[in-house]
Amino acid sequence: MKQPGFFDVEERLARLSGLGDQLEAFSRTVDFEVFRPDLEKALAYSDGSKGGRPPFDPVLMFKILVIQTLNNLSDERTEYLINDRLSFMRFLGLGLSDRVPDAKTIWLFRERLTQAGAIERLFERFDATLRSAGYLPMSGQILDATLVAAPKQRNTNAEKADLQAGRIPEDWQDKLSKLSHKDRHARWTLKFTKAKQQDDGTMPSSDLAIPFFGYKSHVSIDRKFRFIRKWKTTDAAASDGARLREGLLDKTNTASSVWADTAYRSKANEDFMEKQGFVSKVHRKKPHLKPMPLHIQRSNAGKSMIRSRVEHVFADQKSQTGLFIRTVGITRATMRIGLANIVYNMRRYLFLQRISTTA
Repeated sequence: MKQPGFFDVEERLARLSGLGDQLEAFSRTVDFEVFRPDLEKALAYSDGSKGGRPPFDPVLMFKILVIQTLNNLSDERTEYLINDRLSFMRFLGLGLSDRVPDAKTIWLFRERLTQAGAIERLFERFDATLRSAGYLPMSGQILDATLVAAPKQRNTNAEKADLQAGRIPEDWQDKLSKLSHKDRHARWTLKFTKAKQQDDGTMPSSDLAIPFFGYKSHVSIDRKFRFIRKWKTTDAAASDGARLREGLLDKTNTASSVWADTAYRSKANEDFMEKQGFVSKVHRKKPHLKPMPLHIQRSNAGKSMIRSRVEHVFADQKSQTGLFIRTVGITRATMRIGLANIVYNMRRYLFLQRISTTA
Protein backbone atom coordinates (compact mmCIF):
# COMPACT_ATOMS: atom_id res chain seq x y z
CA MET A 1 0.00 0.00 0.00
CA LYS A 2 1.42 3.40 -0.99
CA GLN A 3 2.38 5.73 1.85
CA PRO A 4 0.52 9.06 1.70
CA GLY A 5 2.74 12.01 0.81
CA PHE A 6 2.50 15.77 1.12
CA PHE A 7 1.01 16.24 -2.33
CA ASP A 8 -1.59 13.51 -1.66
CA VAL A 9 -2.83 15.47 1.37
CA GLU A 10 -2.87 18.72 -0.61
CA GLU A 11 -4.89 17.05 -3.35
CA ARG A 12 -7.42 15.74 -0.85
CA LEU A 13 -7.74 19.18 0.76
CA ALA A 14 -8.24 20.77 -2.66
CA ARG A 15 -11.04 18.28 -3.31
CA LEU A 16 -12.66 19.17 0.02
CA SER A 17 -12.52 22.83 -0.98
CA GLY A 18 -14.22 22.03 -4.24
CA LEU A 19 -17.00 20.17 -2.44
CA GLY A 20 -17.65 23.17 -0.20
CA ASP A 21 -15.82 23.09 3.14
CA GLN A 22 -17.76 25.32 5.57
CA LEU A 23 -14.81 25.58 7.92
CA GLU A 24 -12.60 26.87 5.11
CA ALA A 25 -15.22 29.56 4.47
CA PHE A 26 -15.07 30.43 8.18
CA SER A 27 -11.29 30.83 7.93
CA ARG A 28 -11.57 33.11 4.89
CA THR A 29 -14.33 35.32 6.29
CA VAL A 30 -13.97 35.45 10.09
CA ASP A 31 -10.85 36.98 11.64
CA PHE A 32 -10.49 34.81 14.74
CA GLU A 33 -7.55 36.89 15.95
CA VAL A 34 -9.99 39.57 17.14
CA PHE A 35 -10.90 37.21 20.00
CA ARG A 36 -7.30 36.89 21.26
CA PRO A 37 -7.25 39.85 23.71
CA ASP A 38 -10.44 38.71 25.45
CA LEU A 39 -9.32 35.08 25.52
CA GLU A 40 -5.92 35.92 27.00
CA LYS A 41 -7.50 38.20 29.60
CA ALA A 42 -9.99 35.53 30.66
CA LEU A 43 -7.48 32.69 30.73
CA ALA A 44 -4.69 34.64 32.51
CA TYR A 45 -2.02 32.02 31.77
CA SER A 46 1.34 32.36 33.53
CA ASP A 47 4.40 33.51 31.61
CA GLY A 48 5.93 30.02 31.69
CA SER A 49 8.78 30.97 34.01
CA LYS A 50 7.85 28.13 36.38
CA GLY A 51 8.21 25.53 33.66
CA GLY A 52 5.70 22.90 32.59
CA ARG A 53 4.18 22.16 29.22
CA PRO A 54 3.11 25.37 27.46
CA PRO A 55 -0.64 25.76 26.94
CA PHE A 56 -2.22 25.47 23.52
CA ASP A 57 -2.78 28.71 21.64
CA PRO A 58 -6.05 30.26 22.95
CA VAL A 59 -7.32 31.14 19.46
CA LEU A 60 -6.77 27.54 18.34
CA MET A 61 -8.69 26.31 21.39
CA PHE A 62 -11.52 28.78 20.74
CA LYS A 63 -11.75 27.52 17.16
CA ILE A 64 -12.12 24.02 18.62
CA LEU A 65 -15.14 25.26 20.58
CA VAL A 66 -16.54 26.62 17.31
CA ILE A 67 -16.10 23.19 15.68
CA GLN A 68 -17.72 21.57 18.69
CA THR A 69 -20.70 23.93 18.59
CA LEU A 70 -21.16 23.64 14.83
CA ASN A 71 -21.35 19.86 15.04
CA ASN A 72 -22.87 19.35 18.52
CA LEU A 73 -19.93 17.24 19.67
CA SER A 74 -18.88 15.97 23.08
CA ASP A 75 -15.30 16.62 24.20
CA GLU A 76 -14.26 13.03 23.49
CA ARG A 77 -15.84 13.05 20.04
CA THR A 78 -14.21 16.40 19.29
CA GLU A 79 -10.76 15.03 20.13
CA TYR A 80 -11.32 12.01 17.89
CA LEU A 81 -12.59 13.99 14.90
CA ILE A 82 -9.79 16.55 15.05
CA ASN A 83 -7.36 13.64 14.70
CA ASP A 84 -9.50 12.03 12.00
CA ARG A 85 -10.66 14.85 9.69
CA LEU A 86 -8.41 16.82 7.38
CA SER A 87 -10.93 19.65 7.20
CA PHE A 88 -10.78 20.08 11.00
CA MET A 89 -6.98 20.04 10.95
CA ARG A 90 -6.82 22.65 8.19
CA PHE A 91 -9.25 24.93 10.03
CA LEU A 92 -7.12 24.69 13.18
CA GLY A 93 -3.82 25.05 11.31
CA LEU A 94 -2.59 21.66 12.48
CA GLY A 95 -0.41 19.24 10.54
CA LEU A 96 -0.54 15.47 10.70
CA SER A 97 2.41 15.41 13.10
CA ASP A 98 1.21 18.22 15.40
CA ARG A 99 0.01 17.64 18.93
CA VAL A 100 -3.81 17.70 19.26
CA PRO A 101 -5.59 18.80 22.47
CA ASP A 102 -7.24 15.90 24.26
CA ALA A 103 -10.78 15.87 25.66
CA LYS A 104 -9.64 16.92 29.15
CA THR A 105 -7.74 19.92 27.75
CA ILE A 106 -10.83 21.02 25.79
CA TRP A 107 -12.99 20.71 28.92
CA LEU A 108 -10.52 22.68 31.03
CA PHE A 109 -10.28 25.46 28.43
CA ARG A 110 -14.06 25.83 28.17
CA GLU A 111 -14.44 25.63 31.95
CA ARG A 112 -11.87 28.37 32.47
CA LEU A 113 -13.72 30.66 30.06
CA THR A 114 -17.01 29.73 31.74
CA GLN A 115 -15.85 30.57 35.24
CA ALA A 116 -14.32 33.84 34.00
CA GLY A 117 -17.68 34.83 32.49
CA ALA A 118 -15.94 35.47 29.17
CA ILE A 119 -18.74 34.48 26.81
CA GLU A 120 -20.49 37.88 27.00
CA ARG A 121 -17.26 39.69 26.05
CA LEU A 122 -16.56 37.26 23.23
CA PHE A 123 -20.08 37.78 21.88
CA GLU A 124 -19.69 41.56 22.06
CA ARG A 125 -16.31 41.32 20.33
CA PHE A 126 -17.81 39.60 17.31
CA ASP A 127 -20.79 41.96 17.34
CA ALA A 128 -18.28 44.82 17.06
CA THR A 129 -16.77 43.03 14.05
CA LEU A 130 -20.21 42.85 12.42
CA ARG A 131 -20.78 46.55 13.00
CA SER A 132 -17.36 47.41 11.56
CA ALA A 133 -18.28 45.40 8.46
CA GLY A 134 -21.38 47.59 7.99
CA TYR A 135 -23.97 45.31 9.59
CA LEU A 136 -25.45 47.84 12.00
CA PRO A 137 -28.66 46.98 13.94
CA MET A 138 -31.35 48.41 11.69
CA SER A 139 -35.13 48.52 11.05
CA GLY A 140 -36.16 47.65 14.60
CA GLN A 141 -35.79 44.48 16.64
CA ILE A 142 -37.63 41.23 17.30
CA LEU A 143 -37.72 39.39 20.64
CA ASP A 144 -38.50 35.76 21.39
CA ALA A 145 -37.40 32.77 23.43
CA THR A 146 -36.96 29.05 22.86
CA LEU A 147 -36.63 26.05 25.16
CA VAL A 148 -33.30 24.23 25.23
CA ALA A 149 -33.34 20.67 26.55
CA ALA A 150 -31.02 19.40 29.27
CA PRO A 151 -30.57 15.87 30.70
CA LYS A 152 -33.57 15.07 32.89
CA GLN A 153 -33.04 14.81 36.64
CA ARG A 154 -34.56 11.99 38.70
CA ASN A 155 -35.39 13.75 41.96
CA THR A 156 -37.87 12.99 44.72
CA ASN A 157 -40.72 15.38 45.50
CA ALA A 158 -38.89 16.57 48.63
CA GLU A 159 -35.74 17.26 46.61
CA LYS A 160 -37.75 19.16 44.02
CA ALA A 161 -39.32 21.31 46.74
CA ASP A 162 -35.88 22.14 48.17
CA LEU A 163 -34.52 23.07 44.74
CA GLN A 164 -37.49 25.31 43.95
CA ALA A 165 -36.96 27.07 47.28
CA GLY A 166 -33.29 27.61 46.44
CA ARG A 167 -31.98 25.08 48.96
CA ILE A 168 -29.60 22.16 48.48
CA PRO A 169 -31.31 18.92 49.57
CA GLU A 170 -29.85 17.66 52.83
CA ASP A 171 -28.93 14.24 51.41
CA TRP A 172 -26.78 15.90 48.71
CA GLN A 173 -24.67 18.16 50.92
CA ASP A 174 -22.25 15.46 52.05
CA LYS A 175 -22.10 13.74 48.67
CA LEU A 176 -19.94 15.98 46.49
CA SER A 177 -19.86 13.54 43.57
CA LYS A 178 -23.67 13.39 43.50
CA LEU A 179 -23.99 17.16 43.92
CA SER A 180 -21.68 17.78 40.94
CA HIS A 181 -23.98 15.72 38.70
CA LYS A 182 -27.24 17.29 39.83
CA ASP A 183 -28.53 20.27 37.87
CA ARG A 184 -29.98 22.62 40.51
CA HIS A 185 -30.88 25.38 38.04
CA ALA A 186 -32.77 23.71 35.18
CA ARG A 187 -36.54 23.53 35.64
CA TRP A 188 -39.60 21.70 34.37
CA THR A 189 -42.21 23.56 32.36
CA LEU A 190 -45.00 22.78 29.92
CA LYS A 191 -44.42 23.16 26.22
CA PHE A 192 -47.68 23.81 24.39
CA THR A 193 -48.09 22.67 20.81
CA LYS A 194 -51.01 22.93 18.43
CA ALA A 195 -53.28 19.90 18.35
CA LYS A 196 -53.17 17.97 15.09
CA GLN A 197 -56.05 16.48 13.19
CA GLN A 198 -56.81 12.87 14.12
CA ASP A 199 -56.97 9.98 11.66
CA ASP A 200 -60.77 10.12 11.72
CA GLY A 201 -60.73 13.80 10.73
CA THR A 202 -61.70 15.18 14.14
CA MET A 203 -59.76 17.86 16.00
CA PRO A 204 -58.94 17.55 19.73
CA SER A 205 -60.73 20.08 21.90
CA SER A 206 -57.48 21.47 23.32
CA ASP A 207 -53.82 21.87 22.40
CA LEU A 208 -51.17 19.50 23.69
CA ALA A 209 -49.08 20.27 26.80
CA ILE A 210 -45.74 18.43 26.83
CA PRO A 211 -43.53 18.39 29.96
CA PHE A 212 -40.10 19.88 29.23
CA PHE A 213 -36.92 20.08 31.33
CA GLY A 214 -34.03 22.44 30.74
CA TYR A 215 -33.29 26.07 30.05
CA LYS A 216 -34.59 28.92 27.94
CA SER A 217 -32.68 31.02 25.42
CA HIS A 218 -33.97 34.59 25.08
CA VAL A 219 -32.76 36.65 22.10
CA SER A 220 -33.30 39.95 20.37
CA ILE A 221 -32.43 40.13 16.67
CA ASP A 222 -32.31 43.13 14.37
CA ARG A 223 -34.99 43.11 11.69
CA LYS A 224 -32.68 44.11 8.81
CA PHE A 225 -29.85 41.56 9.00
CA ARG A 226 -31.27 39.08 11.56
CA PHE A 227 -28.18 38.94 13.72
CA ILE A 228 -28.59 38.17 17.41
CA ARG A 229 -27.79 41.45 19.19
CA LYS A 230 -28.86 40.75 22.79
CA TRP A 231 -29.39 37.47 24.60
CA LYS A 232 -30.01 35.94 28.00
CA THR A 233 -30.21 32.44 29.50
CA THR A 234 -32.73 31.42 32.18
CA ASP A 235 -34.31 28.25 33.47
CA ALA A 236 -37.13 26.84 31.34
CA ALA A 237 -39.86 27.98 33.75
CA ALA A 238 -38.91 31.68 33.61
CA SER A 239 -41.50 33.90 31.94
CA ASP A 240 -40.64 35.42 28.59
CA GLY A 241 -42.23 38.82 29.16
CA ALA A 242 -40.22 39.88 32.20
CA ARG A 243 -36.94 39.40 30.34
CA LEU A 244 -37.78 42.32 28.05
CA ARG A 245 -36.89 44.68 30.88
CA GLU A 246 -33.64 42.83 31.71
CA GLY A 247 -31.34 44.06 28.98
CA LEU A 248 -32.85 42.40 25.90
CA LEU A 249 -33.64 45.67 24.10
CA ASP A 250 -30.90 47.13 21.91
CA LYS A 251 -30.78 50.91 22.17
CA THR A 252 -28.27 51.16 19.31
CA ASN A 253 -30.80 49.98 16.71
CA THR A 254 -31.45 52.68 14.11
CA ALA A 255 -35.24 52.19 14.46
CA SER A 256 -37.36 52.14 17.60
CA SER A 257 -39.94 49.44 16.77
CA VAL A 258 -40.06 46.27 18.87
CA TRP A 259 -41.89 43.12 17.69
CA ALA A 260 -42.78 40.21 20.00
CA ASP A 261 -45.60 37.75 20.62
CA THR A 262 -48.36 38.06 23.24
CA ALA A 263 -46.13 36.68 26.02
CA TYR A 264 -44.42 40.08 26.06
CA ARG A 265 -47.66 42.11 26.22
CA SER A 266 -48.06 43.64 29.69
CA LYS A 267 -48.59 47.09 31.12
CA ALA A 268 -45.15 46.99 32.74
CA ASN A 269 -43.49 46.25 29.40
CA GLU A 270 -45.53 48.84 27.50
CA ASP A 271 -44.67 51.51 30.07
CA PHE A 272 -41.01 50.47 30.05
CA MET A 273 -40.73 50.66 26.24
CA GLU A 274 -42.48 54.02 26.10
CA LYS A 275 -40.15 55.41 28.76
CA GLN A 276 -37.07 54.08 26.93
CA GLY A 277 -38.19 55.53 23.58
CA PHE A 278 -39.25 52.29 21.90
CA VAL A 279 -42.40 51.81 19.82
CA SER A 280 -44.33 48.66 20.74
CA LYS A 281 -45.34 46.31 17.93
CA VAL A 282 -46.10 43.53 20.41
CA HIS A 283 -49.06 41.28 19.57
CA ARG A 284 -52.27 42.09 21.40
CA LYS A 285 -54.02 39.41 23.42
CA LYS A 286 -57.50 38.08 22.80
CA PRO A 287 -60.08 39.62 25.20
CA HIS A 288 -61.14 37.23 27.94
CA LEU A 289 -64.27 35.24 26.95
CA LYS A 290 -64.78 37.46 23.91
CA PRO A 291 -63.97 37.02 20.24
CA MET A 292 -60.90 38.77 18.89
CA PRO A 293 -61.91 42.05 17.17
CA LEU A 294 -61.31 41.94 13.42
CA HIS A 295 -59.02 44.99 13.38
CA ILE A 296 -56.78 43.41 16.04
CA GLN A 297 -56.70 40.13 14.09
CA ARG A 298 -55.50 42.01 11.02
CA SER A 299 -52.97 43.99 13.03
CA ASN A 300 -51.55 40.83 14.64
CA ALA A 301 -51.35 39.11 11.24
CA GLY A 302 -49.28 41.97 9.87
CA LYS A 303 -46.98 41.86 12.88
CA SER A 304 -46.59 38.07 12.53
CA MET A 305 -45.07 38.43 9.07
CA ILE A 306 -42.20 40.36 10.64
CA ARG A 307 -42.03 38.63 14.03
CA SER A 308 -41.76 35.17 12.46
CA ARG A 309 -38.22 35.95 11.29
CA VAL A 310 -36.89 35.23 14.76
CA GLU A 311 -38.21 31.66 14.49
CA HIS A 312 -35.71 31.07 11.68
CA VAL A 313 -32.89 31.78 14.13
CA PHE A 314 -34.00 29.09 16.56
CA ALA A 315 -34.71 26.65 13.72
CA ASP A 316 -31.18 27.16 12.41
CA GLN A 317 -29.61 26.63 15.82
CA LYS A 318 -31.55 23.44 16.52
CA SER A 319 -31.47 21.86 13.06
CA GLN A 320 -27.97 22.85 11.98
CA THR A 321 -26.06 22.73 15.27
CA GLY A 322 -28.38 20.56 17.40
CA LEU A 323 -28.57 22.99 20.31
CA PHE A 324 -28.68 20.95 23.53
CA ILE A 325 -27.30 21.40 27.06
CA ARG A 326 -24.89 18.61 28.00
CA THR A 327 -23.53 20.33 31.11
CA VAL A 328 -24.78 20.97 34.67
CA GLY A 329 -25.78 24.38 35.99
CA ILE A 330 -26.90 27.68 34.51
CA THR A 331 -23.36 29.10 34.31
CA ARG A 332 -22.28 26.36 31.91
CA ALA A 333 -25.64 26.50 30.11
CA THR A 334 -25.04 30.21 29.52
CA MET A 335 -21.65 29.38 28.02
CA ARG A 336 -23.22 26.77 25.72
CA ILE A 337 -26.01 29.05 24.54
CA GLY A 338 -23.61 31.98 24.16
CA LEU A 339 -21.35 29.90 21.92
CA ALA A 340 -24.38 28.84 19.88
CA ASN A 341 -25.32 32.51 19.43
CA ILE A 342 -21.80 33.46 18.31
CA VAL A 343 -21.68 30.57 15.84
CA TYR A 344 -25.13 31.47 14.49
CA ASN A 345 -23.93 35.04 13.88
CA MET A 346 -20.82 33.69 12.16
CA ARG A 347 -22.88 31.49 9.86
CA ARG A 348 -25.25 34.38 9.13
CA TYR A 349 -22.24 36.62 8.41
CA LEU A 350 -20.88 34.06 5.94
CA PHE A 351 -24.25 33.89 4.19
CA LEU A 352 -24.62 37.67 3.87
CA GLN A 353 -21.04 38.08 2.67
CA ARG A 354 -21.55 35.37 0.06
CA ILE A 355 -24.73 36.88 -1.39
CA SER A 356 -23.20 40.36 -1.40
CA THR A 357 -20.24 39.02 -3.38
CA THR A 358 -22.41 37.26 -5.96
CA ALA A 359 -24.90 40.13 -6.28
